[in-house]
This record gives sequence, structure tokens and C-alpha cells, in this order.
Amino acid sequence: MKRKRHTPEQIIRKLRTAEQLLNQGQTVADVCRTLEVSAPTYHRWQQLYGGMKATEAKRLKELEQENTRLKRLLADAELDKAMLKELGRGKLLSPERRRRAVMVLEDRFRVSQRRACRLAGQNRNTQRRPMPVAAIEEQKLRRRIRELARRHVRWGRRLVYRRLRLEGWGVNHKRVQRIWREEGLQRPLPRRRKRSRPASGSRELLRAEYPHHVWAIDFQFDQTMDGRTLKFLNVVDEFSRVCLAIRVNRRCRAVDVIDTIEELLRLYPPTTHLRMDNGPEFIAHALQEWCTGSGSGTAYIEPGSPWENPFVESFNSRFRDEFLNIELFASVPEARRLAEQYRMEYNTYRPHSALQGRTPLEVLQQWRAA
Repeated sequence: MKRKRHTPEQIIRKLRTAEQLLNQGQTVADVCRTLEVSAPTYHRWQQLYGGMKATEAKRLKELEQENTRLKRLLADAELDKAMLKELGRGKLLSPERRRRAVMVLEDRFRVSQRRACRLAGQNRNTQRRPMPVAAIEEQKLRRRIRELARRHVRWGRRLVYRRLRLEGWGVNHKRVQRIWREEGLQRPLPRRRKRSRPASGSRELLRAEYPHHVWAIDFQFDQTMDGRTLKFLNVVDEFSRVCLAIRVNRRCRAVDVIDTIEELLRLYPPTTHLRMDNGPEFIAHALQEWCTGSGSGTAYIEPGSPWENPFVESFNSRFRDEFLNIELFASVPEARRLAEQYRMEYNTYRPHSALQGRTPLEVLQQWRAA
């Protein structure tokens, strides 16, 4: 049975009737039975409307409704203010940006689509229209750029652009730059140290003309968590830029260099020349005798002239910036494993700016196919 609701005027009339019946000597129970209400309801009416006139009760009801309406308006205004702060500064110029803003407001503030569209200045028909294919592709591209930036923290937008091109994305560098800026992605710029330049009359350097013509060798140093030294022996093919080996140990002597080269000769064709600096491991008699016996020539650079060994120096700078500066080694085996992972990624995944955005392995495969 549907419950009957009384207006303030009806309640006051019934209270007057109850007052007359009580004056006639009837009890409260008899009065409630006559008015067809319960005793708690009668007492509640007495507390709210006792001694009031009908006009006063009507005015009280109107004031309560007005107060409720004002509270609702104030709450809506505060909610609108919070949603405007969530959208941030600036205007939402494009329909796609307004579409994303409406979705954010619906998700975070649990408001209706109508209200979110009104606040963002978006037409509801535009909001309900399916997202165009171009916008979907834009979202996928943004997601992929964020993944690359998160995985390779030392990559900039240029390397990310080359990686996207290798993956088949039909984008240009301007679009990647725009998305990179909108997503707030940054890469700390390296400090460029001033290096001395070769003299104008410097000697002519040997140039690699085919794969495995010249191998460049150099050392790099780091340390483990306990402060002990790690020595990295890097071997790079100058023609294809392929990193052939990264040997990691506490120390590395001339015999260790020979062992590393012999291991590479089991995998690759014999090299014609080895380009090295004048370190004690490289000018040792054992290495020179091995080169003489194997038929490989040596191309030593001038002392204090690292620019004469540019390819391995370039690899060393990338190796330092993208690997050594962000990894913390607990032991030698861990350093070997991580260094080998970086070597494989460098050869097969990382685009090289000097190779027109190709990877070293792609250059080697294309040369073999040609």
C-alpha cells in the first residue's frame, strides 16, 4: 500500500483537530486513532509544527526547499571549479583534446557526459561519434613512444624516431618531436668536453673498405658495488659498426686480448688490420708476435690522438652513456651478462645515426646480399 504524505497545511489542521479532541477529554491514543496516524508521527508533528499557522508552515517549507537548492548549487559550483582545475591551463582547441578531457572528467569525478561536455565546451554529438582511425593511430603511436622512452632512458627523440621507422611506422621527425614535447619527455643533454683536434697536416688514416677489414679495439673501466675495478675490452668492426665482443674481467693482459681475438676468428673471417692505441696490453711483444704469425697487421694511432680511433671511441661513448652510467654491478658474472645483452641490442635493435637509421646488423646483411 502506498504511503500517504501530508502537506504542512494538512498537518496543522489535524493538529488543531487533535487539540480540540484533547480538550474534550480524549486520550492521545484516541486522537491518533481518529486522525489515522501513529503516536510517533503525532508527536513528531507536534515538535515540528506545534503552535504554527498554516501560512507559517508553508513559508518554512519553502525556505527549506530554497536552502536545499542553494546547497546543491554551491556543491555544483565547487565541483565545476575542481574539474576546471583538473583540465589545467590553456584552451582545449581541438575536438580530440576536448574528447579526452570529457573522458577524464567522467572517470575521475563520476559526472554525467552531458555535464562534462558542457564544462569542456564539447558538443555531445561529437563526443558520441566514434573516434576516427587517425586518432586511434595517434594513441597507438603515443603509447609506443612512451614505451621506448621508458625502456631506453638515455634515448632522445631522434633515436626513438629512427626506431619507429625501423618498426614500420609511417611518421616523420616533426610528428615525433611534437608528441615528445606534448608528453613531457626529456633527455638530459650530455656535457660536451673540449677535445683537441688533429693538426691540418696529420697523416692519412686507414679506411675500412669491407666488413672485417679493420677491427678497432679499446678498453673502458668501471667498478662493482664493492669498489673493485672492472675492465671492459670492446672490439668493433669499423665498416659495419658491429660490436664483435665485450670482454669483462677484473684485469686484461695481452694474452687475454689474444684469446678474445682468437675466439672471434672462430666466428668471423680473419681481419686484415687491428686498430689500437699505445696501451701496454696492445704494444706487448706477445700481441705483436701473434699478429705477425696470423697475418693481421696493426694500425697503431698516435699517442694522445683518440680521434684516430673514432669508431670504437664512438661506441665507448654510447656504451658509457646508455649502459655503464645507469647499471650497478654486483659481480663480474652479472656485468658480463648485462654487457652481452647490451651488445646484442646494439647490433640488432638500436638504430645508428651514421648508418642512416639502420642497425649494424642490417648494414652487414645488406652488404652480403649485394
